[in-house]
Amino acid sequence: MVTVLDTTNARPRHPEKAHRPDQPVLRKPEWIRVRAPGSPVYRETQDIVRENGLVTVCEEAGCPNIGECWSKRHATFMIMGDTCTRACAFCNVRTGMPEALDADEPAKVAEAVAKLGLSHVVITSVDRDDLADGGADHFARVIRAIRAAAPKTTIEILTPDFLRKDGALEVVVAAKPDVFNHNLETVPSKYLKVRPGARYFHSIRLLQRVKELDPTIFTKSGIMVGLGEERNEVLQLMDDLRSADVDFITIGQYLQPSRKHHPVIRFVTPDEFAGFETVAYAKGFLMVSSSPLTRSSHHAGEDFERLKAARLSKIGG
Repeated sequence: MVTVLDTTNARPRHPEKAHRPDQPVLRKPEWIRVRAPGSPVYRETQDIVRENGLVTVCEEAGCPNIGECWSKRHATFMIMGDTCTRACAFCNVRTGMPEALDADEPAKVAEAVAKLGLSHVVITSVDRDDLADGGADHFARVIRAIRAAAPKTTIEILTPDFLRKDGALEVVVAAKPDVFNHNLETVPSKYLKVRPGARYFHSIRLLQRVKELDPTIFTKSGIMVGLGEERNEVLQLMDDLRSADVDFITIGQYLQPSRKHHPVIRFVTPDEFAGFETVAYAKGFLMVSSSPLTRSSHHAGEDFERLKAARLSKIGG
């Protein structure tokens, strides 16, 4: 269990949640449990991250798959610092006022990608509502730096919504990532409690706009379930994503970081996740990942290869 206070730092990790009443924590079922990390390759990956002074969402968000991914030299880099300007009820990333951007970060990320020998890399970030462009130019600089240092590496980005940042999306798309991911996180009826700083239909429009600007870029979005949503709401969300021509959807179980975060309302069964996968493919998604431990960047490299194959098959068909 991750606590609200960060034991490695004197300042609160989630000051906005500190005075909220404790929420109940449900016991995890057998299908949601994972092994603790600790393999030699895991430690090597950890060393490379530390040596380059980088932040990973794997650690900051308390991802349950970190042991598996880092043991395969897969890490999702989180750029623009470790502090987010928003305070989503589900998220374990630190909140507050971020520090200034590190101008050397694009080069550091690119160096780490080259050292790890990644064939596919995922780059995400905190929300930076304090920046005029929401960090769009920094994303573009990171993409270009990786292209220069590791030209064979394919690049997937998981971006904020750039809400009220005119022209920001265009800057990122012009840098030509291979996959543009922006997560809806939950169904629209849960936004006020779960994702209050965002707007559901703005996020849908953002994904649609990516395809309008560059149809060759794969688009992707993900949600968590177990937050109290209804099944028909998830199915409607699928339709909304398909109306925006989104290629890939991920669906995973929400896990509560601490008692101060939004509670898990229920644990969705593996059979229900399999049902979501069947329906999503029927609705026309090229790629679907739906399981209790599915996360946006889990198996991203393998999924990207399958995504390319699915597009080629569709064109050929």
